[in-house]
Amino acid sequence: MADALRGPGEHKPAMTDHLVLFMPSGKRGRFPTDTPVLDAARQLGVHVESVCGGRGICGRCQVDVQEGVFAKHGITSSNAHISPFGGNEVRYAEKRDLKEGRRLSCSAKILGDLVIDIPQDAVVNAQVVRKDSDGRVIERNPAIQLCYVELEEPDMHKPLGDLDRLLLEIEADWGYKSLQVDTYLLGQVQKILRTGDWKVTAVIHEPFQGEPATLVALYPGLKNEAYGIACDIGSTTIAMHLSSLLSGRTLASSGTSNPQIRFGEDLMSRVSYVMMNPDGREAMTKAVREALNGLIDKVCQQGEIERTDILDAVFVGNPIMHHLFLGIDPTELGGAPFALAVSGAVNIKSSEIDLPLNPGARIYMIPCIAGHVGADAAAATLTEGPHRQDEMMLLVDVGTNAEIVLGNATRTVAASSPTGPAFEGAEISCGQRAAPGAIERIRIDPVTFEPRYRVIGIEPWSDEPGFEEQAQKVGVNGVCGSGIIEIIAEMYLAGIITEDGVINGDLAAQSPRIINTGRTFSYLLKDGEPRLMVSQTDVRAIQLAKAALYAGVKLLMDKQGIDHVDRIGLAGAFGSFIDPKYALVLGLVPDCDLAHVKAVGNAAGTGARMALLNRDHRREIELTVKRIEKIETALESKFQEHFVNAMAFPNKADPFPRLAEVVTLPPRSMDTDKADGIEPGAARRRGGRRNRS
Repeated sequence: MADALRGPGEHKPAMTDHLVLFMPSGKRGRFPTDTPVLDAARQLGVHVESVCGGRGICGRCQVDVQEGVFAKHGITSSNAHISPFGGNEVRYAEKRDLKEGRRLSCSAKILGDLVIDIPQDAVVNAQVVRKDSDGRVIERNPAIQLCYVELEEPDMHKPLGDLDRLLLEIEADWGYKSLQVDTYLLGQVQKILRTGDWKVTAVIHEPFQGEPATLVALYPGLKNEAYGIACDIGSTTIAMHLSSLLSGRTLASSGTSNPQIRFGEDLMSRVSYVMMNPDGREAMTKAVREALNGLIDKVCQQGEIERTDILDAVFVGNPIMHHLFLGIDPTELGGAPFALAVSGAVNIKSSEIDLPLNPGARIYMIPCIAGHVGADAAAATLTEGPHRQDEMMLLVDVGTNAEIVLGNATRTVAASSPTGPAFEGAEISCGQRAAPGAIERIRIDPVTFEPRYRVIGIEPWSDEPGFEEQAQKVGVNGVCGSGIIEIIAEMYLAGIITEDGVINGDLAAQSPRIINTGRTFSYLLKDGEPRLMVSQTDVRAIQLAKAALYAGVKLLMDKQGIDHVDRIGLAGAFGSFIDPKYALVLGLVPDCDLAHVKAVGNAAGTGARMALLNRDHRREIELTVKRIEKIETALESKFQEHFVNAMAFPNKADPFPRLAEVVTLPPRSMDTDKADGIEPGAARRRGGRRNRS
C-alpha cells in the first residue's frame, strides 16, 4: 500500500522496514525506523487529526499501540516497537488527559512492526456538512454560450478548410469575430461535423461580452444543455453545487470534509506544514484536488450527467485554500506582509489543475480581497451586497480566521482577525466538530444551574421523553461550535461566570455543577462517560477568540467613523448555526437590532453560483474588490485597546441597549481588579429569568 502511494523521489520500502497496520481502516505499509506514526498514517491516507500541525500540543493525534501476535496479519506488535515517551508527550500528559496506553502519533516513532488503533473517541471528523444551495434565483448570463450552426458540405471549388468554414458560419450567425480555438479540437472538427451531418453546436467561452472569445467544445447536432459547478473550498469543509447554465437550476449539491485537516486543522498549521516538509505543498494540493474530483463524481451521479458535460466552474476559498488549490506555495501568507502570489481573478483550463471535466472546460476563481481576506469573503460580499446598500452592513465569516467586511454603497472596508480554532472546538476540552453526538443547543436554569441540551442526531432535548433511548445509539460525545457559544453565553446569563469571564467558585456551595479543579473552577455539563466539563481555560479560549473578532470589527467601525451598524450577516457553516442572540450576549459582534442580525448561510457558495451563472457578477466583484479598502489589524494602534475591552461579556466599554431589550443581562461589575486572569473579589451575580428561544 505504502509503495503504491509513493511519489517521485520518496522512500522505497525495503524488507528491513517495519510493517505497520492501522485499525480499524486496515491500511498497512512498511516504513523506515524513526518514522513518526503520524507521518505513516498520512502516507497511507489514514485520518488522524492534528490541530497543531504535529507540534505535540493539541493531543488530537492520540493512538493506541496494540500488544500481541496478530497471526492473520503476520505482525507481532509491542510497545517496545515504538519510541519511548518524548518531552512533548510528557508535558502533554502533565497538563492534559493522556489515557493509559495512548501515544501522541506526532511524537511517537516507529521502531518495529506495529498494530496501531485509531481510538474512535478521538475521531471527530465524521462531520455533518450542511452546505446546501439556498435556492436563490439568479439571473442567467453565463460565460458559456451554446451556438448551433448548419454548414454547407465541402466543395472542391471552395477549398476553405472545415474549421475555417465553421468559424465563418459562427460569425455570420452569432456575431463572434476572430474566435480562438482550443488546440484539442483541431483534430476532431472534421469527424464531429460529419457525425452531425454538418449540423453542430459550438460552445463559446466569452469571459465578458465583447471580449475575445474561444471555441472550447463542439457537439454534433443540437446540444440543448450545458452544466457548470460552483464550489466553496473551506478550510474545514468543501461544498459543491451542480447547475444548469441554461436554466440556472441547481441539479445537485454535495459536501465533504477538507482532507487537508490531517495536515493541520487551522490555516497557519497548514502553512507551517508546508514550511517544514519539502513535499508539503504538493501533498495538500493533491489531497484537495482528489476530494474535489470525488465531489464532482457525486454531483454528476446525482444530476445524472457525465463529467464531460461540465463546461464551466467557479471556485472560491480563503487565500491559503486558494493558493493550495492552484498549486501555489502559501508560505508568504504565513507572516507579514502576508503577500498573495496572485490576488486578481484567475481564468484557467480545468485540465491544467488535474480536474478532468470537458476538455475545454474553464475555471474561474473570484479575486481575493487581501492577504487573509480571500475569494470566499469576496463571494460572500457579492451575495449579500453591502456595497449595494444605503445602510451600514457588517458581514462576518466566522472561522479559524474571521473575515470581516463592513460598508455600504459609499465605502466598504475589510479585514481579517485571528480568532483561532476555538469556535470549532479545537481548543476546548469538550469540543468537537458538528457531527452526530455533538451538543449544539444548551439552556441553563438560572436558579438551579441545571442544563438541558440538544444533540445532533437526536430529536428530543435532554430533558424530554425518548432522549435517553436515542442517546444510547448516537452517544453524547462533546460540544460543537454553536453549542460552545451558547454554553458560555448561558453561563454568563445565569451568573456562573462573571463579566470578566471568571467561573464563580462561590457557587460551588450551591450546586454540584460548579467543581473545584485546583486554582480555578469548572462547570459540569454532563456526568458519566464521557464527562463533559467547561473549564476556566475553555472560557478564556472563547474570550480570546471573540475579543479578536470584535476588535477587528471595531477597527473597521473606527475607519467608517460610526458607533453602530444597521445590519449584521453571519456567514459560513459556523455562522449559519449560531443563534444571533447568543452571538450578541457573548460580544462576538456589536449591538444591533436582533431582527437585523441573521445567518446568511453559505454566502460564499452562493456567490460562486452567482458568478457561475452570470458573468456580470464576475465583473461586479472584480470592480468591487478593487474599491474595498483593506485594513491590516496588526498595524492598528487601537487594536489592543479594543481587544482588552472585548474580553468582557458582552464588552467592557460598549453598551448593548438593543440586546438588553430582549435579554436580561447581569448587572455590570465595577470590580476590574484581576490577578492571573481571575477576579477574586468579584461579587456573585445572578441573571433573572429571561426571554429564551
